[in-house]
Amino acid sequence: MSSSPLSGRLLADVGGTHARFAWQAGAGAPIERVRVLPVAEHPSLQHALRAYLDGLGTLRPQVAAIAMANPVTGDAVRMTNHDWSFSQAALKAEFGLRTLRVINDFTALALALPHLPAEALRQVGGGPPQSGAAIGLLGAGTGLGVSGLLPDGRGGWVPLQGEGGHVTLPAATPRERLVMEGFQRRHGHASAERVLSGPGLFDTFMLLCEADGASPAGLDRAAAVSEAARAGRHPQAEEALHLFSALLGAVAGDLALTLGARGGVYIGGGIVPRLGTWFDTSPFRERFEAKGRFHAYLAAIPVWVIASEQPPALVGAACALDTLG
Repeated sequence: MSSSPLSGRLLADVGGTHARFAWQAGAGAPIERVRVLPVAEHPSLQHALRAYLDGLGTLRPQVAAIAMANPVTGDAVRMTNHDWSFSQAALKAEFGLRTLRVINDFTALALALPHLPAEALRQVGGGPPQSGAAIGLLGAGTGLGVSGLLPDGRGGWVPLQGEGGHVTLPAATPRERLVMEGFQRRHGHASAERVLSGPGLFDTFMLLCEADGASPAGLDRAAAVSEAARAGRHPQAEEALHLFSALLGAVAGDLALTLGARGGVYIGGGIVPRLGTWFDTSPFRERFEAKGRFHAYLAAIPVWVIASEQPPALVGAACALDTLG
């Protein structure tokens, strides 16, 4: 006689490159059975979900929370940096879910921030955070995610749901303007995400090589550019990574000013945490604070790089389920 399926919670964090899945027995239970699947190897989210669930044996979810790298504004969900799309109602029916919550991936990451342990954070400048003040969040990976937390006046937090990664990117130097003009020619709009992302880092490198008449020297992806830059092996790679860090600082400073984020600014995503301590002495902090009369205001705001072993957006996805009531 076969045993009946054991129910629980399915958690997912879906980006443009990887989809991370996990299992949680119930509210407050440990997040376990984490598995990372390359999105390029699956034709749809449903296919990737099946691949994950097939490895769980008799475990079947009754509820699910999925954090997606795109805006979530209705039943139809379409990824910004990949071709997956689905109907929330159809997905819920297909997998027999009682509850399905789909939210933006950086909204989920924002929900996780109050739960991150101190050892998962590395501070890059600034002083102590102001208790109860707004918090900013951004992170570069396949795209650029932006969110934050606002105090709700009752000791809790309200996460922001927006698309701040697509704001127009500022240029402060002739070389930055050269790069911005290159992106404007290609895309018609030099958004922050066009530069502050993995594809953007590589395209910036190629634009600098083209402008200088330099060979890319076989560097054919963002990770190779980053590695060559940190090793000092290629001048245009070094400049591209410095420019990336400086512009990320400018955008982070704008976010801190907009939110009044005296509770601090957190940096997640797939790129900056991998830069390690190189990032600490990059142009990031200088440009974060370079806001004229508000230099002192920003100099006091702490910035933390998230270096969590467990994907923190999965924690946020679980928090999203907890807030359903």
